[in-house]
Amino acid sequence: MRMSINAYPTFMVFLAILLTAAIAMILLPFFIRLMHYRHIGQQVRADGPQRHLTKQGTPTMGGIVILVALSITTLALGGTDIATLLVLIATLLTGVLGFIDDFSKVAHARSLGLTPHAKIIGQTVITLVFVLGVVNFAGVEPYITFPFVNSSLDLGVLTTTLPIGDGFDIPWLYLAFLWLLMVGMSNAVNLTDGLDGLAGGCVMIVMAVMAAIAFRADLFGPALFAAACCGGCIGFLWFNSYPADIFMGDTGSLALGTAFAAMAVITKTEVVSLFIGGLFVVEALSVIIQVVHYKRTKRRIFLMAPIHHHFEKKGWSETKVVQRFWIITGAFASFGFVLYFAGTLV
Repeated sequence: MRMSINAYPTFMVFLAILLTAAIAMILLPFFIRLMHYRHIGQQVRADGPQRHLTKQGTPTMGGIVILVALSITTLALGGTDIATLLVLIATLLTGVLGFIDDFSKVAHARSLGLTPHAKIIGQTVITLVFVLGVVNFAGVEPYITFPFVNSSLDLGVLTTTLPIGDGFDIPWLYLAFLWLLMVGMSNAVNLTDGLDGLAGGCVMIVMAVMAAIAFRADLFGPALFAAACCGGCIGFLWFNSYPADIFMGDTGSLALGTAFAAMAVITKTEVVSLFIGGLFVVEALSVIIQVVHYKRTKRRIFLMAPIHHHFEKKGWSETKVVQRFWIITGAFASFGFVLYFAGTLV
């Protein structure tokens, strides 16, 4: 008999973490053996740190197991409201896009998969479907709030209403803003996924905070989903810690980035999420700064981008980079939660 989420909400959220972690840890050994049997392994960048060349051929696409585990948990524990389903669908669709990217890399035995253009088109379509869905069917209002100052910016001032049903709204400014947030965060988490345990540990931390925010906002379905994401990363990290037995691939990193951004939309923490996921923002900015500066001056600011590789080049061990970036993520996420909590008090 399925337990009611409304009866024991705190217990159910913690159960979601435990159950998803358990499912992932049970499935991953079989998945790893299957990847070995099929000779499906990671293609390592030739221009990356030399010590990463030993990772060539390590099983990849472990994000499939994370997505399966969090889907089972979310649906089994009662996260079937429209908002949660839309977040889950956006996450899974991005996972499919990442899977196509990963499969392309494996099939062609190279580190490049889908072209950036094709990837952006896929992410744009997913963002469009998600945003229009949450605005028209999940009651999400097209505005963004700013922490501490208790003010908001209405991005629904430029809205087209189509004569469908009771009216189908297309808030153009809000749609554009969320395109930047969702596509940007999805790719930022993907860029972070460059060291054993780095992306998984960072996503684990930020999704735990998003679960707490959703719980405080009485959004129990999304809280379940965020907790399941956290638990999936915990189970995955058992096999992804250095030296990794498996990588999540773009299947996992792109999907988890979308999951984080989608949770920010549902909980109306679009601005606060930039602080909670501050490390992802820093990783993305390091690449942008490196590329722009190099094109203008033919000189590099960082020894290598994303920035976690810069510290590797400076002589930090992989585990030191990962552990310190986890600490930084915890600091960013804590600060973001403080901003959110203070805003609710105001």
